[in-house]
Amino acid sequence: MKKLWLLQPLEGSSAPWLSFHNCMFGFVVRARHEDEARTQAAKQAGDEGPDAWLSPRLSSCVELKADGPSEVILAAYNRAS
Repeated sequence: MKKLWLLQPLEGSSAPWLSFHNCMFGFVVRARHEDEARTQAAKQAGDEGPDAWLSPRLSSCVELKADGPSEVILAAYNRAS
């Protein structure tokens, strides 16, 4: 059974995202397991590169459960300078 996964940069792992532009800052992915979710995100990487999403040292990948409080799960915004 496929699940939903939330991938985001880890705090303190800014190197892949230093340019801030042309980068992806989060994904919600449908996949069977974490490795598949990371692979799908890596295929959509921007200038941060695929390794940013494949590496647990650079990004988190957590399963989204259906139960829990009502909340925004992902809001990715980057203001242009």
